[in-house]
Amino acid sequence: MNIIDPTHVGGGVAAFLFVAIVVMLELGRRFAIRQAGREGETTSEGRGALAGAVYGLLALILAFTFSGAMSRFDTRRLQVVDEANAIGTAYLRVDLAPAAAQPALRDAFRRYLDARIGVYKKLPDLAAAHAELEQAKRLQGEIWTLAVAAIRMPESHPSLTMLLLPALNQMIDITTTRTMATRIHPPAIIFAMLVVLALVSAVLAGYGLGRGSSHRWLHTLGYAVILSVTVYVIIDIEFPRLGFIRIDTIDQVLMDVRNSMK
Repeated sequence: MNIIDPTHVGGGVAAFLFVAIVVMLELGRRFAIRQAGREGETTSEGRGALAGAVYGLLALILAFTFSGAMSRFDTRRLQVVDEANAIGTAYLRVDLAPAAAQPALRDAFRRYLDARIGVYKKLPDLAAAHAELEQAKRLQGEIWTLAVAAIRMPESHPSLTMLLLPALNQMIDITTTRTMATRIHPPAIIFAMLVVLALVSAVLAGYGLGRGSSHRWLHTLGYAVILSVTVYVIIDIEFPRLGFIRIDTIDQVLMDVRNSMK
């Protein structure tokens, strides 16, 4: 069953923001024209300071959300490499297991890595990805059971316990780390605040445009496009396997490990 992916939310927010900003710019412009008609030209020092504060706060929130999204984006890519290294190390240490135990362990490792690759390859079908994740968890238990059985064999290598089990533990731990990393995002209130500030800044910008002699559609549309696209990019980076900005290419590291499992 396909589940609606979060990037649809990003596109919806960006579309709403574009329309809303255009509307707010026009409202601000008309308010400025109406006020000028009633009161004439008045000093704008107070309004300028207020607009500057709002613009500054908007820029600060944009910078922090973008920086945080990029930081999480880079972290997720590094975690793929960490998992590839953990699986590769554990697989190599199977060489120390008794010969009779190695075929079953190696086969379980191959199926496990196929499942781990499938978790992210199946996205944005979240139900299918979850099924692959559950399969990987079952295989973790199978690999652990086979490893413990191999350690207890009389012909087991003396260092197998110290070498294989910690490697397996690290291999299992990284899956939890990666799964939780996909669920770590800024609180929804941050994005709500970002949208509100964008709309307030649009009203103030429209007010400034209203003091001119003509309607500047280029400025209006440009301001709306820049802000809405920026918000969309931030949301897209937060979900890098579901939108235009992706980290799928880094999965080649896992595929290389899989190809080395002869």
